[in-house]
Amino acid sequence: MESHEHHSDPHAGHKSSPADANAEPHAHHAPAAPSGAPATMAVGTTDHAAHGAHDHAAMMSDPSMAAAMEADMRRRFWIALLFTAPVAVLAGHVPGLPMLVHPPLAGWLGLALSTPVVWYCGWIFIAGSVAALRARKLDMSVLIATGVLAAWMASLYLTTIGDPTSFYEAASMLVTFVLFGHWMEMRARRGTSDALRALFDLVPPTARVERNGAEVTLPTSEVIVGDVLRLRPGDKVPVDGDLLDGETDSDESLITGESQPVHKRVGDALVGGAINVSAAVRMRATKIGSDTVLAQIAALVAKAQNSKAPAQRLADRAAAVLVIVAVSAGIITFVSWKVLAGVPFVTALTFAIAAVVIACPDALGLATPTAVAVGTGLGAKHGVLIKDAATLEGVSRVTTVVLDKTGTLTEGHPRVSDVEAAPGVAVEEFIGVAAGLAAQSTHPLSQAIVRLASDRNISPAAGVSDVRAVPGAGVTATVGGKAALLGNARLLTEQHVVTAALDAAAERFATDGRSLTFVALDGRLLGLLGVTDPVRASSAGTMAELKRLGIRTVLLSGDVQATAERVGKLVGIDQVIAGIRPEQKADFVRQLQAAGAVTAMVGDGINDAPALAQADIGIAIGAGSDVAKQTAQVVLMRSDPADIVKAIRLSRATVRKMKQNLVWASVYNVLAIPVAAGAFYSTFGWSLRPEVSALLMSASSIIVALNAV
Repeated sequence: MESHEHHSDPHAGHKSSPADANAEPHAHHAPAAPSGAPATMAVGTTDHAAHGAHDHAAMMSDPSMAAAMEADMRRRFWIALLFTAPVAVLAGHVPGLPMLVHPPLAGWLGLALSTPVVWYCGWIFIAGSVAALRARKLDMSVLIATGVLAAWMASLYLTTIGDPTSFYEAASMLVTFVLFGHWMEMRARRGTSDALRALFDLVPPTARVERNGAEVTLPTSEVIVGDVLRLRPGDKVPVDGDLLDGETDSDESLITGESQPVHKRVGDALVGGAINVSAAVRMRATKIGSDTVLAQIAALVAKAQNSKAPAQRLADRAAAVLVIVAVSAGIITFVSWKVLAGVPFVTALTFAIAAVVIACPDALGLATPTAVAVGTGLGAKHGVLIKDAATLEGVSRVTTVVLDKTGTLTEGHPRVSDVEAAPGVAVEEFIGVAAGLAAQSTHPLSQAIVRLASDRNISPAAGVSDVRAVPGAGVTATVGGKAALLGNARLLTEQHVVTAALDAAAERFATDGRSLTFVALDGRLLGLLGVTDPVRASSAGTMAELKRLGIRTVLLSGDVQATAERVGKLVGIDQVIAGIRPEQKADFVRQLQAAGAVTAMVGDGINDAPALAQADIGIAIGAGSDVAKQTAQVVLMRSDPADIVKAIRLSRATVRKMKQNLVWASVYNVLAIPVAAGAFYSTFGWSLRPEVSALLMSASSIIVALNAV
């Protein structure tokens, strides 16, 4: 938000998270932390089959449920492994170990030992496939169930008719290795969320609240909006609120990433989970439960980890095709060997089962969810909140970054450096009117004007009413029954106030890099304020790094050309567009898109919201307005433009992992199908037993999970 547009956002000085997620009512009891469990498991292992009766949103908001699901997956794996080991020994496939039990007893023992593996440990796949087929879908659960049941049912038939051949070990190994792959994926997801979940330990279980004139200690869950809370030095802030009296320093490092304590005055926002460092103060609760910063950070990351990237949707579509490929491969293999080659029934069946088993690329279902989980968790750990998987993938394609000036490239903590009264107007009069209007806003520029009046012992004008924000221009109000204006030259011109008397001062201020704020009352120009807002220390380095990444930078500012050009030159912006309205920002972004650019808009205020929504990727600076952060898909909690580069690098790395995983998962299995089907058996003697196919297929899943981590 530009410095002369500060009045359009009455809450821009407050730090808060996007309010679009549904966290639990009280963060310290049931925080909406991202769970360690996979969200949209393509194989239907957890949310559709084993826990289909549970509400998925509740699952994701309850870490204990996620832990229970991981424990269930771990338990199933160990049980499967316990029974699969003797099945493999009975089959005589353990190198160096002779066949201890011979058919037909070996077949019946294999049946007994493999039954709990397939029908208990593997039930999550079978039930998931039934649910998918009822919904007329072919997904990974159908694919895995096809391989498992094909091997097990064929073995049951062969055992029943007295044939010594069986594939119980193939069915058991397939279930065991797939369970291991998904358990590893759950652990990967949980690992990325541990740092985030630790935030909830910051919220104290109790709070000191003023009730009926006395201080009482209550559970934090019983604090309501409007309660007055008392904080002592060293206390953790129980909920979000505003400082009522006194001054103190607040350590918000674990929430916003700000390394230094932030000095707080009356009216400033306190963030739940921060530490009150220096003084005993009182605060009023403004946000509780799911509205707090901590709850919404966690809900935002959970939502991102559970959303599907475009690449994942591609994998889901591929699964439907691969079900047909697997079944077709099995049928064609069997018919080719039995009918065309004339081999014995069991030999043809062995090749067919091996082809079906290895055609199950379970890794395809893990390829993108694992990368998304790790990527969003890593971003959250470093203060870069990404709202969904599609955004995480989309940031990597950005070619042009469009930036707001004030609060984005500059610190957003301005001070009034120049004061010029109109001819015949007392300085005290126009500063009083300016302060009266500015007192209606908590934006940093408003506070700067109020501080100016305080420093000069000038009382803000009384009787201010009918305050109305004009985005991109300033604010209008009524002071003592007279129309008052505070904003840029365009606002005054539209209200038919002549500014010519201060044109020379305006030019001088602009040349010095000041932002201009005019004051008028009852149609008469009162004066001009020149405002300085220091450029952020990291802005220039960020622009240089973006150039190294091959990304073009554009500054869109509602400020005068000279001020915008000065900032643009200081930080190394490629193009500067000044004097632009909020709706014109969105139009400019639209023009860039029409020219083929993939755009990211970075801003912090209400006036940036249209452009944030129009851009391919909207990036909100964390200290900005709630509207900006609700509109954006990425939120930089530290209010540091350097994190733009972090977001792009993270996205590119995540997409690289997605592509690696997808290529590995698909090519690996597709190439292995002909080998398993015996296409090279006659020529080179190459063949794969069904149990070896199961091992190779599942090894692919494990490689994918480890690659993402």
